[in-house]
Amino acid sequence: MRTAFLLLVLANLAFFAWSRYAAPPDASADPLPLSRQIEPEKLKIIAPADLPPPAAQKSAAAQPAPALKCMEWGSFTLADAPRAGKALEPLTLGPRLAQRRTEELAGWWVFIPPQASRQAAQKKAAELKALGVDDYFIVQEDGELRWALSLGVFRSEEAAQARLAALRTQGVRSARIGRRETLVPKVWLQVKSVDPALEAKLKDIALQIEGSELKTCP
Repeated sequence: MRTAFLLLVLANLAFFAWSRYAAPPDASADPLPLSRQIEPEKLKIIAPADLPPPAAQKSAAAQPAPALKCMEWGSFTLADAPRAGKALEPLTLGPRLAQRRTEELAGWWVFIPPQASRQAAQKKAAELKALGVDDYFIVQEDGELRWALSLGVFRSEEAAQARLAALRTQGVRSARIGRRETLVPKVWLQVKSVDPALEAKLKDIALQIEGSELKTCP
């Protein structure tokens, strides 16, 4: 028993001597730990003003996206609304295009004075169609304006003058403007989610119809 104990002690001493002086170095150990330490005397504190500027993409991402809005174009009579809608077709607005219907008090109208009879009024209407004028109707109610031909009713004299000028360019010579207060059904074409680029296109299209107005939806 004593001999076994002595052998165990000698074996431990031999292993200690081997691991301390003869074993190969551990690959994961740093043989020169002191020489690799950071030199504190070389550390430098950087002020916030000396920091490099943030990346360009971060500043671009911080810029807000352009605001979208609803705009409406009008107002149009029930006869004029399809022509205005057709002018918007190249924009392929899809579900963003809607209609808002109202009744407006019109104080001015463009008209051709009353004709002598129904036949005379129909003959005048045929002359208008030959000139390319389709937006008209024959007044048939009893009164001093019976057999007159209405070429549009408007809220303002300026809009009526613009309509009259357009008719003049088409060759209509007998039309005139006058006051006439009446409630008229009108249509506004509304376009939703309008960005600045689309707004510029809408402004160009709105110039195609005299007397129309492009504005923000109410």
